Amino acid sequence: MTIYQRTRRDAKKAGRELKRGDRFYITQSVARNLAPYEDSKLYSEYTVTGTHPLLGGAMVGGQSVEGIVLRDGPITTSPPKGMRNVATPGPQVSGPLGNDDYEGFLDEAELRGLEKHVVQASDPRKRRLNRSRRP
Repeated sequence: MTIYQRTRRDAKKAGRELKRGDRFYITQSVARNLAPYEDSKLYSEYTVTGTHPLLGGAMVGGQSVEGIVLRDGPITTSPPKGMRNVATPGPQVSGPLGNDDYEGFLDEAELRGLEKHVVQASDPRKRRLNRSRRP
């Protein structure tokens, strides 16, 4: 496993050493306020697709590997252990919903809420019009 740190020296070294078809991995932190059920750290996988036609450095699509190292580094040549790839599905938060044969008793507050929805939906003055029907 090779680690290229976020320095100019390592960025140039990665651009020289990585060849077409090589894979490298970047660890990313996840904002917990935006994704509370997501893992705190994930990794992204990149594959070198070619070389720069003029400068000769390794490229991933239209981005140079040097730029990726300097912007998102450090990068590693093997996937981090114990982390999930960004491209894989996230953890399941709740159990399966099952079939629609739910039988349960509704309390008074739930019944009043349902009645309120029925009344508001049937009153044309309280209903919102579609955008196409608005004047």
